[in-house]
Amino acid sequence: MPPNSPLSLSLFPKNLFFHQTLILIITFFAYASLHASRKPPSIVKSVLGPEISKNGTTPLQDLSFSQMGWPPFNGTQGTHRLGELDLAFLSSYAIGMFFSGHFADNTDLRLFLSSGMLLSGVFTVAFGFGYWFNIHSFLYLVVVQIFCGIFQSTGWPSVVAIVGNWFGKSKRGLIMGIWASHTSVGNILGSIVASSMLKFGWGWSFFWPGFFVFLIVELNPIEVSDQGDVEHLSLLQSKDSKSLEEVEALEQEIINSTDAIGFFEAWKLPGVAAFAICLFFSKLVAYTFLYWLPFYIRHTAVAGVHLSHETAGMLSTIFDFGGVLGGVMAGLISDKLEARAITSVSFLLLSVPALILYRVYGSISMVPISY
Repeated sequence: MPPNSPLSLSLFPKNLFFHQTLILIITFFAYASLHASRKPPSIVKSVLGPEISKNGTTPLQDLSFSQMGWPPFNGTQGTHRLGELDLAFLSSYAIGMFFSGHFADNTDLRLFLSSGMLLSGVFTVAFGFGYWFNIHSFLYLVVVQIFCGIFQSTGWPSVVAIVGNWFGKSKRGLIMGIWASHTSVGNILGSIVASSMLKFGWGWSFFWPGFFVFLIVELNPIEVSDQGDVEHLSLLQSKDSKSLEEVEALEQEIINSTDAIGFFEAWKLPGVAAFAICLFFSKLVAYTFLYWLPFYIRHTAVAGVHLSHETAGMLSTIFDFGGVLGGVMAGLISDKLEARAITSVSFLLLSVPALILYRVYGSISMVPISY
């Protein structure tokens, strides 16, 4: 048994396929829980911020209703302050991602991911304390969001590194398409839990997703080795009957002195810059929907009717259901065509008319807004 190995290596069958499946399941729910705890800020925006007036106008149109909401977000500048909270989270998340990638290459991934999830849950609940302790300090909420962003950034580099160590290139498109739906599944779970808790007070919308992270963190991800060789693991993947002892023996033959690739060296790799730019704009749209779609639905009349906070939150999950379906389809198509770049570009181009149609017809009825 290698040093610092998880207990599961001695408890479960020592079969490569079994542990590959276990890795996918555990990392799936681990990252889904992180996204579930990331969803409450978007759900409670419509409660914290300026409310819709009785005649259907917003406080930006009717200043007599600008004091409704939760200070300091209830004034005419409330939506700007809500945006500043998002800026605090995303800025710290982006900076944290840069350093987390380096830490993930040089630390125990189980400890790194588990501690990040635990602290993420702590600060998610800490935001909810603002409700119970009647905290109206904007600085307090900004600081909490900054720490949330830092600890949330430990998730993606860790789960990608763990999964990458276990799988080669064979059928990776379909496998990653299914596995990567953890983002959308987490958003759906977070939206449902947070929306259902709004009637008890917006603080509960942060407590239960945060508590969910505590539950998942007990399932520590496992890996045989921190170092992975793609060709070597591709060979192992084609021989699922190999025992874990054989895997460990072969892993010891891999040279462990290889340094992690640097930031500028990564940009020199073929295709990295192009895909990074595409992902930048894709994430720009995805995070706009993630943080503002429930608020937009709540403050935009659908067929002349303003939906409730709970209904707006639930309706926003349809976007993530599409994300699950699209991710699986993209992975399957990329495996069949063996052209991942063409598949990616095609899906990005098709998203443009979909966004235009939503903007033009989304307020007509529930059918266009759903599709």
